[in-house]
Amino acid sequence: MAFELPQLPYDKSALEPHISARTLEFHHGKHHNTYVVNLNGLIKDTDLATKSLDEIIMIAAKDLPAKQGLFNNSAQVWNHTFFWNCMKKGGGGKPSGKIGAKIEADFGSYEKFAEEFKNAALTQFGSGWAWLVLDGGKLKITKTANADLPMAHGQTALLTVDVWEHAYYIDFQNRRADFVQAFLDHLVDWSFVEKNLG
Repeated sequence: MAFELPQLPYDKSALEPHISARTLEFHHGKHHNTYVVNLNGLIKDTDLATKSLDEIIMIAAKDLPAKQGLFNNSAQVWNHTFFWNCMKKGGGGKPSGKIGAKIEADFGSYEKFAEEFKNAALTQFGSGWAWLVLDGGKLKITKTANADLPMAHGQTALLTVDVWEHAYYIDFQNRRADFVQAFLDHLVDWSFVEKNLG
């Protein structure tokens, strides 16, 4: 069964002024869609055509670099779908509830978490992602290059920010730090993060 480009969970202009409709037209409509099209091309008429996205990612991850193209495209379909769901209109700021308590417990404070998360996003050289993950019951901050993702390292993704340049260049040009700050202050959907915590 062919994969389809998932709909955004909000209107294209919902995240303005932090992420513009124009950015989402390119980022979702072109970049994300290209990964979906490429993935469908790679699995067509193979035994992978009946597998789930997670299964395809893990099969490819176990056979690198031979299956690098398959890994890159399947993981990027997953990463982008996850990233869209990490955001909402009027999101961001300090979380409460279970996730707020877990962040306080594992990082000492929300401010310490935000500092570590921003640092991971800003020190990811070139293209990639910064993540909040659950690893052995504890929250951790990680970063991955290109298409790499926590699933391939036995971790559960809770939150991510995309630091590929196409994620922010239309709105922020080379100001990655301002983009990451806006993400934390105005966009994070903490209810989605808490749901991932389980």
